[in-house]
Amino acid sequence: MLVPPGNTRTIHARRQQNLSRGMEGQKQSSPEAHWVQRVVIGRNPYITLIRIIVLVVTCLVVFKFVLIPIRVEGVSMLPTYKGGRINFVNRLAYMFHEPQRGDVVAIRLAGRHVMYMKRIIGKPGETISFHAGQTFINGQPLDEPYLKTEWSWEAAPRQLGDDEYYFVGDNRTMPMMDHEQGKAHRERIIGKVLL
Repeated sequence: MLVPPGNTRTIHARRQQNLSRGMEGQKQSSPEAHWVQRVVIGRNPYITLIRIIVLVVTCLVVFKFVLIPIRVEGVSMLPTYKGGRINFVNRLAYMFHEPQRGDVVAIRLAGRHVMYMKRIIGKPGETISFHAGQTFINGQPLDEPYLKTEWSWEAAPRQLGDDEYYFVGDNRTMPMMDHEQGKAHRERIIGKVLL
Protein backbone atom coordinates (compact mmCIF):
# COMPACT_ATOMS: atom_id res chain seq x y z
CA MET A 1 0.00 0.00 0.00
CA LEU A 2 1.33 3.36 -0.98
CA VAL A 3 0.91 6.21 1.44
CA PRO A 4 1.23 9.81 0.43
CA PRO A 5 4.22 11.53 2.07
CA GLY A 6 2.07 13.87 4.21
CA ASN A 7 0.11 11.03 5.81
CA THR A 8 3.07 9.06 7.21
CA ARG A 9 2.98 11.07 10.39
CA THR A 10 -0.69 10.31 10.88
CA ILE A 11 -0.17 6.60 10.29
CA HIS A 12 2.85 6.58 12.60
CA ALA A 13 0.85 8.39 15.32
CA ARG A 14 -2.02 5.87 14.99
CA ARG A 15 0.42 2.99 15.31
CA GLN A 16 1.87 4.56 18.47
CA GLN A 17 -1.63 4.94 19.92
CA ASN A 18 -2.48 1.31 19.10
CA LEU A 19 0.81 0.15 20.64
CA SER A 20 0.26 2.21 23.78
CA ARG A 21 -3.31 0.87 24.09
CA GLY A 22 -1.93 -2.69 23.79
CA MET A 23 0.69 -1.90 26.42
CA GLU A 24 -2.00 -0.52 28.75
CA GLY A 25 -3.90 -3.79 28.42
CA GLN A 26 -0.77 -5.70 29.27
CA LYS A 27 0.01 -3.41 32.19
CA GLN A 28 -3.40 -4.06 33.69
CA SER A 29 -2.92 -7.85 33.74
CA SER A 30 0.81 -7.76 34.44
CA PRO A 31 0.80 -6.49 38.05
CA GLU A 32 -1.18 -9.53 39.25
CA ALA A 33 1.07 -11.98 37.43
CA HIS A 34 4.15 -10.10 38.61
CA TRP A 35 2.90 -10.08 42.23
CA VAL A 36 2.29 -13.85 42.20
CA GLN A 37 5.70 -14.49 40.67
CA ARG A 38 7.31 -12.32 43.36
CA VAL A 39 5.61 -14.23 46.16
CA VAL A 40 6.27 -17.72 44.77
CA ILE A 41 9.66 -17.33 43.13
CA GLY A 42 10.95 -13.98 44.30
CA ARG A 43 12.40 -11.17 42.25
CA ASN A 44 15.37 -13.26 41.24
CA PRO A 45 14.64 -16.98 40.64
CA TYR A 46 18.36 -17.83 40.81
CA ILE A 47 18.70 -16.39 44.33
CA THR A 48 15.50 -18.18 45.37
CA LEU A 49 16.90 -21.49 44.10
CA ILE A 50 20.11 -20.96 46.08
CA ARG A 51 18.07 -20.19 49.23
CA ILE A 52 16.02 -23.37 48.78
CA ILE A 53 19.17 -25.48 48.34
CA VAL A 54 20.79 -23.94 51.43
CA LEU A 55 17.61 -24.51 53.47
CA VAL A 56 17.34 -28.17 52.39
CA VAL A 57 21.02 -28.87 53.14
CA THR A 58 20.75 -27.14 56.53
CA CYS A 59 17.66 -29.18 57.45
CA LEU A 60 19.37 -32.41 56.39
CA VAL A 61 22.46 -31.67 58.47
CA VAL A 62 20.47 -30.56 61.53
CA PHE A 63 18.08 -33.52 61.53
CA LYS A 64 20.75 -36.08 60.66
CA PHE A 65 23.59 -35.01 62.96
CA VAL A 66 22.30 -32.53 65.57
CA LEU A 67 18.67 -33.29 66.43
CA ILE A 68 17.66 -36.94 66.53
CA PRO A 69 13.99 -37.90 66.92
CA ILE A 70 13.21 -40.31 69.73
CA ARG A 71 9.84 -41.97 70.35
CA VAL A 72 8.77 -42.61 73.91
CA GLU A 73 7.55 -46.18 74.29
CA GLY A 74 6.27 -47.52 77.55
CA VAL A 75 5.44 -45.95 80.89
CA SER A 76 8.83 -45.64 82.57
CA MET A 77 8.97 -41.84 82.12
CA LEU A 78 5.38 -41.08 83.19
CA PRO A 79 4.09 -38.54 84.07
CA THR A 80 6.85 -36.35 82.63
CA TYR A 81 6.80 -37.93 79.16
CA LYS A 82 3.80 -39.85 77.88
CA GLY A 83 4.15 -42.92 75.67
CA GLY A 84 3.82 -42.47 71.90
CA ARG A 85 5.21 -38.93 71.86
CA ILE A 86 8.18 -37.97 69.73
CA ASN A 87 10.86 -35.74 71.20
CA PHE A 88 14.20 -34.57 69.88
CA VAL A 89 17.63 -35.26 71.30
CA ASN A 90 20.23 -32.50 71.04
CA ARG A 91 23.53 -34.22 70.30
CA LEU A 92 25.52 -31.01 70.83
CA ALA A 93 24.20 -30.36 74.36
CA TYR A 94 27.24 -31.92 76.04
CA MET A 95 29.97 -30.59 73.78
CA PHE A 96 31.22 -28.09 76.36
CA HIS A 97 30.06 -29.61 79.65
CA GLU A 98 29.21 -32.98 81.11
CA PRO A 99 25.67 -34.24 81.81
CA GLN A 100 24.13 -32.90 84.99
CA ARG A 101 21.96 -34.53 87.62
CA GLY A 102 18.30 -34.24 86.63
CA ASP A 103 18.95 -34.08 82.85
CA VAL A 104 16.70 -36.27 80.71
CA VAL A 105 18.98 -37.93 78.17
CA ALA A 106 18.98 -40.49 75.40
CA ILE A 107 21.18 -43.48 76.19
CA ARG A 108 22.23 -46.03 73.58
CA LEU A 109 22.62 -49.38 75.31
CA ALA A 110 21.90 -51.89 72.56
CA GLY A 111 22.41 -51.31 68.85
CA ARG A 112 22.33 -48.17 66.77
CA HIS A 113 18.58 -47.62 66.68
CA VAL A 114 17.66 -48.59 70.26
CA MET A 115 17.85 -45.68 72.69
CA TYR A 116 16.46 -45.25 76.16
CA MET A 117 15.09 -41.97 77.41
CA LYS A 118 16.00 -41.70 81.10
CA ARG A 119 16.87 -39.20 83.79
CA ILE A 120 20.40 -38.96 85.20
CA ILE A 121 20.43 -39.09 88.99
CA GLY A 122 24.00 -40.20 89.70
CA LYS A 123 27.29 -38.72 88.50
CA PRO A 124 30.75 -40.34 88.28
CA GLY A 125 32.28 -41.43 91.57
CA GLU A 126 29.03 -41.24 93.56
CA THR A 127 27.25 -43.97 95.51
CA ILE A 128 23.55 -44.52 94.69
CA SER A 129 21.00 -46.34 96.85
CA PHE A 130 17.22 -46.54 97.21
CA HIS A 131 15.43 -46.97 100.52
CA ALA A 132 11.76 -46.52 101.51
CA GLY A 133 10.84 -44.42 98.49
CA GLN A 134 13.86 -42.15 98.66
CA THR A 135 16.99 -41.91 96.52
CA PHE A 136 20.27 -41.47 98.37
CA ILE A 137 23.46 -40.03 96.87
CA ASN A 138 26.54 -40.68 99.01
CA GLY A 139 24.19 -41.36 101.94
CA GLN A 140 22.30 -38.04 101.55
CA PRO A 141 18.64 -37.93 100.37
CA LEU A 142 18.14 -36.56 96.85
CA ASP A 143 15.41 -33.99 96.23
CA GLU A 144 13.48 -35.12 93.12
CA PRO A 145 10.68 -32.63 92.40
CA TYR A 146 9.83 -34.36 89.09
CA LEU A 147 8.52 -37.46 90.94
CA LYS A 148 4.76 -37.09 91.42
CA THR A 149 3.83 -40.40 93.08
CA GLU A 150 5.01 -42.40 96.06
CA TRP A 151 7.21 -45.43 95.52
CA SER A 152 9.04 -47.99 97.61
CA TRP A 153 12.17 -49.29 95.90
CA GLU A 154 14.88 -50.92 97.97
CA ALA A 155 18.42 -51.29 96.62
CA ALA A 156 21.82 -51.59 98.26
CA PRO A 157 24.40 -48.85 97.59
CA ARG A 158 26.11 -48.99 94.18
CA GLN A 159 29.40 -47.22 93.50
CA LEU A 160 29.75 -45.49 90.12
CA GLY A 161 33.04 -45.54 88.24
CA ASP A 162 34.98 -42.52 87.01
CA ASP A 163 33.12 -42.48 83.69
CA GLU A 164 29.71 -43.81 84.77
CA TYR A 165 26.34 -42.15 85.25
CA TYR A 166 23.27 -43.66 86.90
CA PHE A 167 20.01 -43.35 84.99
CA VAL A 168 16.44 -44.18 85.92
CA GLY A 169 12.92 -43.32 84.74
CA ASP A 170 10.49 -41.01 86.51
CA ASN A 171 7.77 -43.64 87.00
CA ARG A 172 9.02 -45.46 90.06
CA THR A 173 5.65 -46.94 90.95
CA MET A 174 6.64 -49.86 88.70
CA PRO A 175 8.56 -52.71 90.37
CA MET A 176 12.30 -52.12 90.21
CA MET A 177 12.80 -55.38 88.29
CA ASP A 178 10.52 -54.14 85.45
CA HIS A 179 12.36 -50.84 85.13
CA GLU A 180 15.30 -50.24 82.80
CA GLN A 181 17.77 -48.44 85.03
CA GLY A 182 21.39 -48.65 86.00
CA LYS A 183 24.89 -47.53 85.08
CA ALA A 184 25.99 -46.19 81.71
CA HIS A 185 29.38 -45.01 80.49
CA ARG A 186 29.62 -41.42 79.23
CA GLU A 187 30.06 -42.47 75.58
CA ARG A 188 26.65 -44.20 75.71
CA ILE A 189 24.88 -40.89 76.43
CA ILE A 190 23.84 -39.53 73.04
CA GLY A 191 22.48 -36.15 74.08
CA LYS A 192 19.94 -34.19 76.06
CA VAL A 193 16.23 -34.49 75.34
CA LEU A 194 14.59 -31.22 74.33
CA LEU A 195 11.28 -30.13 75.90
